[in-house]
Amino acid sequence: MRWMWIDRIVELVPKERMVAIKQVSMAEEHLHDHFPSTSNRKAMPMMPMSLIVEGMAQTAGVLVGHAEGFKEKVVLAKVSKAKLDREATPGCTLRYTATIEQFTAAGASTKGIVELIEPSANGQSEPVVIGQIDLLFSHLDQNMGGIEYPEENFVFSESFKTLMETSGIEANF
Repeated sequence: MRWMWIDRIVELVPKERMVAIKQVSMAEEHLHDHFPSTSNRKAMPMMPMSLIVEGMAQTAGVLVGHAEGFKEKVVLAKVSKAKLDREATPGCTLRYTATIEQFTAAGASTKGIVELIEPSANGQSEPVVIGQIDLLFSHLDQNMGGIEYPEENFVFSESFKTLMETSGIEANF
């Protein structure tokens, strides 16, 4: 995967729960497109909600993949619920908490909570829940169509391996 929407894994309880964070920075190109200044208003840089959903998908996807040692190619099959109350702006931190609700040979369902931590003058900001994102994942090799995919796990790239290792989690894929 080319784009990473999580920066660090801060908690992993195998087969149960994972917490990841994303620091939103002005250095990210997409913030300059959402939304540039016009003749009527100044620039309003923000992380689009679709990318917040993708951050949860990456968090929950890694949790589901880790559950079986990354033997399965895990792909997002469905966004069951995506309710977000606001965007994230530069300087904020997003905290994604994904929990496995059901896990089978065919795939998994997860529930997710998104929290926002805004910068404050004293550096002591409390996280605020800004949304819930529930997802369904499929194990690609267990597809009902009988389609065969390459043996190597092309879903979890070197970027995810680096993310896990820099977060102190062994990544054997």
